[in-house]
Order: sequence, then structure tokens, then C-alpha cells
Amino acid sequence: MHQRLALFDLDGTLVDRQSALSDALTCLCRSHALPLDAEQWLRTELADRATIGAFDRLREAFSLEAPATDLWQEYVDLMAAAVTCRPEVLECLARLRVAAWTIGVITNGAGDIQRAKLASTGLAALVDGVAASGDLEIRKPDQRLFELAATRCGVSLAEGGWMIGDNPAGDIGGGHQAGLRTIWLRGRPWPDGLPAANHVVDDVTDAITILLNETSE
Repeated sequence: MHQRLALFDLDGTLVDRQSALSDALTCLCRSHALPLDAEQWLRTELADRATIGAFDRLREAFSLEAPATDLWQEYVDLMAAAVTCRPEVLECLARLRVAAWTIGVITNGAGDIQRAKLASTGLAALVDGVAASGDLEIRKPDQRLFELAATRCGVSLAEGGWMIGDNPAGDIGGGHQAGLRTIWLRGRPWPDGLPAANHVVDDVTDAITILLNETSE
């Protein structure tokens, strides 16, 4: 019997990062009266992940006076305000907790921004532990990040569990290497040679239903 550990990716799995990113950058660029090409530059630069370094480069490229740390903090606050988690996802996670599952989040991203998102969406109250790549400067699929997530949830990765995410290599490949069973949210191209996920779903609520059914068997 595997332990009831469910590790979830954050962006693109539990929350919609893309629409939040769009809203946040529009607000940021408006507040600093940045030209349209600066907004387009930022959208490209932050498409996959955001770091304070991007705002250093933005200042140089567009001769901005505001310090990079201020721009970064403003971006973090705007993302936290813009990001959403659907009520049905929160409800499903609450049901997992009632069914005695341990819930962790493992995410490639800066720790401060990812924790701000968890707090603002209400996810923080439903999660036992968080491992963000910015905490250790390692990224999924590095197994150490999976081990950190399990440790922060108060359990051992050696006891098994599940990884749920939308990134084939980072979430599913990484989860597989870490000895976890996996559920993939389809969407991105599947790379050649990557082991198949245990389940494939269209929505994270479907993944949670699979876990709840696992509990009741």
C-alpha cells in the first residue's frame, strides 16, 4: 500500500499562470508607462518562469530608473493578485485532505512569488508542504526537489506517492525517476523516449478523482 502523498505542480496544473501573467504585465507596464515593445519583451522573457534577473535586464534594455528589486516586488504582488484557482479545484483538494491524503506542491519558480500565489488563491491552507526550485536553485526533474517536497510535507519519498502535473519531462519524468506514480494533464507535446504516465487527464479535478477512487478501493 503506497502512502497517501500527492505532489502537485502549481503553474498550469493548480492555477492558470498564463492569464495571470498577461494581466500582471499589463498593469506593471501601465504603472511605469513602459512602451509596447517593453511589454512584449517582458512577456517573452517571463514566458516560462520569472526571476529578479529579468528585471535587471529590463532596466538596462529600456533605461528604467526604478530599482530591479522594486519592479520585482511589484510584479510578485501583481501576480499574486491576478492568479486564480478555480473553486472546484479547492473543493477537490479539501476532499483529498478529508480522505487523509498529504498534499504537497513542487514547482519550478522563485519561492517568494510561488508562495504569494498559494496564499492569495487559498491553496496555502490546503497544502502540507511546498518546494520551489528557487529555494535550492535546482529544478524539476531533479530528484532532490521531490525529496525536499516530501520532507516539507513530513513524509518520506521512499514510501511512494503520486506526482500530478502538465510538464512531461519535469513533472512526469521527474516523478517517475523519484519513484512516484504519475498523472499527466495533457496539453504539451510528449517527448520521445519518456515513460508513459500512469494516467492521462484533461483537468486536475479528474486527477484528484482518480486519487480519491484509489483511497476508497
